[in-house]
Amino acid sequence: VDIRRRLQVRSAVEVVSSDTGVSSDTQETPLLLKAIKGESVERSPVWMMRQAGRYMKSYQDLCIKHPSFRERSENVELSAEISLQPWYSFKPDGVILFSDILTPLTAMNIPFDILPSKGPIIPSPIRTKEQIDQVTAFDPEQGTAFVGETLQLLKKEIANQATLLGFVGAPFTLASYIVEGGSSKSFFNIKRMAFSQPEILHALLQKLADNITDYMRYQADNGAQVI
Repeated sequence: VDIRRRLQVRSAVEVVSSDTGVSSDTQETPLLLKAIKGESVERSPVWMMRQAGRYMKSYQDLCIKHPSFRERSENVELSAEISLQPWYSFKPDGVILFSDILTPLTAMNIPFDILPSKGPIIPSPIRTKEQIDQVTAFDPEQGTAFVGETLQLLKKEIANQATLLGFVGAPFTLASYIVEGGSSKSFFNIKRMAFSQPEILHALLQKLADNITDYMRYQADNGAQVI
């Protein structure tokens, strides 16, 4: 799917429609967003957790061509295409940004990777004050511009026919990966930090909370209606 080509066609249709006084975009609030706001809805909105992913043949085929998860989630065209695969197939009431909760970490000076066999890997887990001091504030426009571009593409493509959902990780969830160095079943290191060095953990959580707040604002500014 050539997402940018689709949008060029849509833009041409919108120009013709505006000339005839008919808009191709619906201005009505999407059903899922109406329900979230507590407004009356004609039916229950439908959106599925892990909506885009392994169960779709189109996604499986794309993974063969692009095996790196980071490429799939950080390349604008690929992320938009994956986000829209369920929309084209099932027309759910929500379209969620295909991304990962660790996506902003690189821009915070926390290197990471996502390996097919192991999942998220953070080579240098953060467990000391000195390491936390190296965690930087980040400008989403500079560090995660691809996220904003993807959201803008999605906004144009779904044209308010579904609610556009952003995607971020909560500070404690991010901290668990950062302190453990990846996935964990016991969460030994972050639990030890919480009980023996709570001030260290609080300092990390505060930095993450500040950065994620800016990240959420950035996503909302670029079209996300719900996060």
